[in-house]
Parts: sequence; C-alpha cells; structure tokens
Amino acid sequence: MKFTIKQIEVFLTTADCQNITQAAEQLSMSQSAASESLKTLEAQFDIQLFDRIGKRLQLNDLGVSVKKQAKSFIERARTLEESLQQHAEISLLKVGATLSIGNYLAINILSEFREKHIGSNATLEVANTTIIANKVANFELDIGLIEGEVSHTELEVTPWREDELVVFCSPDHPYASKNILNDQELSSAHWILREAGSGTRQAFDYAMHGLTHNIQVTLELQHTEAIKRAVEAGMGLGCLSKITLNDAFSRGNLIPLNIPHRNFHRQFYFIVHKDKYRSHGINNWLELCKQHVMS
Repeated sequence: MKFTIKQIEVFLTTADCQNITQAAEQLSMSQSAASESLKTLEAQFDIQLFDRIGKRLQLNDLGVSVKKQAKSFIERARTLEESLQQHAEISLLKVGATLSIGNYLAINILSEFREKHIGSNATLEVANTTIIANKVANFELDIGLIEGEVSHTELEVTPWREDELVVFCSPDHPYASKNILNDQELSSAHWILREAGSGTRQAFDYAMHGLTHNIQVTLELQHTEAIKRAVEAGMGLGCLSKITLNDAFSRGNLIPLNIPHRNFHRQFYFIVHKDKYRSHGINNWLELCKQHVMS
C-alpha cells in the first residue's frame, strides 16, 4: 500500500479546515509533519488534491472525488481497530431519529440496547428528517430512523414499520362532535403543524394533496408536545403520528377526527450510508428495532 492511514487523516482534516496549520493542531502534529505527510501522499501518486490559494487549501475536483472514499476508508479502519481490540460489541454507536420516533420509540430501544450490551456507548440524536438524513450521509451518524422520504443517492433506505397520522382537536372544538370531516371543513379550519423538512409535515402534505394551497396554517412548531398543547388550548387542528397521541386520547385531553377519504398511512425507515461498514453495533441495533415491531 502506497499510503498510510495518517496521510489519509491529514488529507481529510485539511479538507475540512482548508488550512494545514489548523489541521495539524487538530491531529496533534507539528505543522511541518502534517505538511510533509500531505506532500508525500500527493507525490506518491503524482497528483494534486488541493488548489493552494494563499494560506488556504481548497479541494480541487480530484480531491472532492477522493474525499468520500477516504472517509469510508477511515471509518472501516476504525471499525477494524475496534474489532482487533475486542471491543466491537461495545463500541460507540451514533443513532439519529426523527422527533416522533426519537421521543416515543427510539428512547425505549436505546434503554434496552444498553441493558443487553453492558458497557455499550450508544448515543441518540433527535432532529427532523432532513437533518438526520444529512448527518447519516456525512458519516456524522451511524444509522438513522426516519419518518419521511429522502432522496440521498448515497443512502440505503430500508422500510422498518408502518405508522399512521391522526388529525385531532380539543374536546371543545366545534369539530369534536362530528363523525366525519369533509374537504371543505378541512380547508376552513386553522391548523397547527410541524415545520417543513419534517417527515410528519411531508406525510401531511401528501395526504392533503389538492388541498394544501387552501390549508390555513396558524402555527408551525418543531415539537410534538408544543403542537398538542396548542391544539388543547383551542388554537386549531393538529396532525401527528398516532404513537404520540395515544395517552392524550385515553385521557380525553384531545379528540381524534375521522377523515376516511384521506390516506394518512405512512412508513418508518432505517437509513445507513451505502459505504458504511456494518459493525456489530449497527447490526445489533437493527435486530432490536425489528424485534420491537414484532412485539
């Protein structure tokens, strides 16, 4: 092999910092050692990976094309190192989940995962579908659990479990006593919805095709609990995953509304980068998630 792992690390860090001195500091190297490492890498293959603009190093076309492969290589090298140290089962696992999944499903799965794999260092980040997908695509997260469609060609998207959105209102809302809502009533209502970029909003817009331009959105909020509180206060109708509403429905704080002519069913998905090495941690997490569907 004509290159070393350290040379690839210097290349990637320099690409992120666009400055060899800053890259050296991050890697706890001297500036001269980092610079020599990068020069040697380029000289060994008679290539140039950066355009040098003053003190700034900017990736050229070749550098950009090599960067993704280099990231994947480093990920695989680190996983191999963990396996050789016999810690593959308890290595760091970075999971991302969208808000409905993260707050109502993934947190329980995380607790069970840690109980089954004593000493495991699994973390959970909760954000909307767009953010989670971008972080998995950039290798910032190992795996994502999402509730929306994504178009990243570098991601492997696998169906996980089915879900259903439910439109709901407060017990005092005029629609609370109606058996079925029609499109005119949906257009006349005020709505409190999730923000654009969330899987829930994407599914709502799909279910309301043909009506989205007529929907009166009073508030857009990032958190399901805030939406539930606003609807409970009589500010309008909401639409969230059924898994986030079961407790409120059983207490009678919120009322589900029947809209049979609109399709509110959707799918939850796993997403993993296609070049991501499937460690024992990732495989164990996926298996546990599948068990929760069957239970």
